[in-house]
Amino acid sequence: MKQVKKSLLAVAACTALALSLSSCSGGSAKTAPKNAAGDSTVRLMVGGLDKQIYLPVMLAKNLGYFKAQGINAVISDEPAGVDAETDMLAGQQDAVVGFYDHNIDLQSKGKSTESVVQLLQAPGEVEMVRSDEASSITSPAAFKGKKLGVTGLGSSTNFLTEYLESRGGLKNSDATSVSVGAGSTFVAAIKNKQIDAGMTTEPTISVLQAQHLAKPMIDMRTVAGTKAALGGTYPASCLYMTTAYIQKNPQVVQKMVNAFVQTLHWIGTHSAAQITAKMPASYYAGVGKGVYTTALANEKAMFSPDGLMPSDGPSTVLKVLSAFDPTVKGHKVDLSKTFTNQYVQKAY
Repeated sequence: MKQVKKSLLAVAACTALALSLSSCSGGSAKTAPKNAAGDSTVRLMVGGLDKQIYLPVMLAKNLGYFKAQGINAVISDEPAGVDAETDMLAGQQDAVVGFYDHNIDLQSKGKSTESVVQLLQAPGEVEMVRSDEASSITSPAAFKGKKLGVTGLGSSTNFLTEYLESRGGLKNSDATSVSVGAGSTFVAAIKNKQIDAGMTTEPTISVLQAQHLAKPMIDMRTVAGTKAALGGTYPASCLYMTTAYIQKNPQVVQKMVNAFVQTLHWIGTHSAAQITAKMPASYYAGVGKGVYTTALANEKAMFSPDGLMPSDGPSTVLKVLSAFDPTVKGHKVDLSKTFTNQYVQKAY
């Protein structure tokens, strides 16, 4: 009896593993269900919903663009993009708004996902150095022996941090990446000296500066700053899904892209103050509405004007990941399968 029970458990375990691998490879997907109003339900996860780099998600919802397209967007939040990615691959989410670089990393691991609309043309990330370390840590070459904050291990901030280390002539083992999340947890990590420096976004950057806790060392809030730091255009936040989901739900994908393209146009034709007015008050509670608005005005150019993938973007991201990521370095990656412009082109 015990032997039979063990065999059944083994079969169940193997079945679960097979289903997991199928899901991760993008081999299966379901048709998007509809709610009582007839809207297609899309479970959308964001790796830090209140970050300004992901602002288009809540803006699209508050402007009513999802609803107008017949989309019931069920939005949830994770502090790090890698966690959102994991949930989508496990079938718990239909789509992710996160950094494009995950699509390249995932393809090298045998998983098929694609960016369908590009929301940022620059990462919006800044490497902040703790104020008492600012005089000694003036470049990535000084990261040796230091603890560097990232939103999560395997996250895009982790990718970028490790690339900066390699550009500074260091090995990844020369510094320690520490998962500290974003917002208040990142600020606490700086304040309590758990990290010496770290990569974060607005409005956390402004909070750190207002409290004199940290100073910016590398600024990637603009295309020019990003090219200086990384050697090329680095497309960041995007809407991505498994290839299987896209193939199963092309009309739903088109409607999602339509909503985001409308949102990008709205951002491009409105002021930072007008955009801030559409955000929940909780988004700027920790820093103040004025500081939040100023921070947004300073980095507003990071948003894509049209949702299209920049022509030199994928190659730059591949170059960055190939410098340190063992799953990408030396592996053949078909960049044309990591994104598509077809839905954005049809949105006009």
